[in-house]
Amino acid sequence: MRNLRYFYLTDKLYQMTYQRAIHWFRRDLRIADNSGFYHALRSSEEVVPLYIASDWKGEHHWTGPARQQFLCNCLESLSKNIDHLGGQLIIRQGSAVEVLEEFIKEHKIDALFFNRDPDPFGKKVEKQLQQLCSEFGVDFHGHKDVVMHDESEVLTKSNDSPYRVFTPYKNAWLKLHKPKPLPKPRKITTPKGIASDSLPSLETWGLEPTSCDLLEAGEKAARERLKNAVSNVIGNYHETRDIPSVKGTSRLSQDLRFGTISARTVFHAVHPLTKDPSSIVRKGAETYISELAWREFYMAILAHYPKVLEEEFNSDWVGLPWEKAGESFEAWKNGKTGFPIVDAGMRQLKQTGFMHNRLRMITAMFLTKDLHLDWRLGERYFMQQLLDGEIASNNGGWQWSAGTGADAAPYFRIQNPWTQSKRFDPEGKYIKTWVPELKDIDPKRLHEAPKDGNSLTKDYPAPIVDHNDERKATLEIFKAHKG
Repeated sequence: MRNLRYFYLTDKLYQMTYQRAIHWFRRDLRIADNSGFYHALRSSEEVVPLYIASDWKGEHHWTGPARQQFLCNCLESLSKNIDHLGGQLIIRQGSAVEVLEEFIKEHKIDALFFNRDPDPFGKKVEKQLQQLCSEFGVDFHGHKDVVMHDESEVLTKSNDSPYRVFTPYKNAWLKLHKPKPLPKPRKITTPKGIASDSLPSLETWGLEPTSCDLLEAGEKAARERLKNAVSNVIGNYHETRDIPSVKGTSRLSQDLRFGTISARTVFHAVHPLTKDPSSIVRKGAETYISELAWREFYMAILAHYPKVLEEEFNSDWVGLPWEKAGESFEAWKNGKTGFPIVDAGMRQLKQTGFMHNRLRMITAMFLTKDLHLDWRLGERYFMQQLLDGEIASNNGGWQWSAGTGADAAPYFRIQNPWTQSKRFDPEGKYIKTWVPELKDIDPKRLHEAPKDGNSLTKDYPAPIVDHNDERKATLEIFKAHKG
């Protein structure tokens, strides 16, 4: 039987169960409102804050230099925050199972704490670790933290099956009690004498330096973005979120992805605005909270139907005859399709590691419906470029645009990039920011296909396809396949 001790985590006295525990940081790179970390500190005399860098080298299917650099910056911030509270972030590189087995053997670990991963790859590792901990007599504590409600909590009342459509999912999700944020610890005691690798850099994964203009990383920066969003964005979010030329979004997506802020903290900062006297502010807050529900909906879809990473969610569309990558795919990636709004979005992505959500829909539907290219090509490219690359949301968004996913746009609803451009960037501010070749072009000309088929200016390509022709072709492809 373990000796029981007592300690102060915040301003409360807690009974301790363990002499020494590990908190395994994964996608929860913060010290405040961190479920696993909080409970490790609450129940252990000493805690090893451990981050295990993956051991792949070169190109990776799910990430790229910009996101890895942002990760490095988040880890640097986390390390400083832990140092400030008297602890030390321990860094290792390798297989999580192998590294943790070595730690358990060498450092007399009593318990492993972590926050559960919503993705199938992370869940597989967790099963292996549970077996490992059982073999070594180490207590195993996985906590819910990435989401407010996991896939087992939001199910249909009729037969406890997963929701496949968003609106009823959201309605059920909204009715559930939202857990409050946990307090920030005031002290961390890390065992002495445990060696640590250096903080990772791009060289760790054999990557070249990135030229992306990255956002500031870390817990403090995330909280500043949340503060700005609540004060200046959320109250009009439903009207500004689709206008890419204005700062109408919270810009918290990469913070939620890496866990420099929790979904709980975000929800409880925004929710009071749903009671605001102004109907406009209430609508903005409700719309934003719906986006948090979309995030968890897609994570639930991935958890219940992991096949979506390999094939179409809607079985009607499995085996669609997509075109293979070629010159058109390269033109799309490099923002040289001759469709100004598409090219602006793709160039923003390449230069910043971010793309406005409206542009994600426009560029994804252009790839799948105008170029007839496999959505998996775009899904992978986005994951390699986006700072906020989230496997579940990215897959859900791509399958939505392709017309093959959960609660997706019907295949016959095909966005016209010219009318999308006119509607959401009428003055061409966004386009001219990212496609400077067009800075002197009359905005009206940016929103219609050139009548002569030529380019808008000598430095900019002509449209690589005719949207009306490709729309008809897409309808025929889907009809033929369904038939």
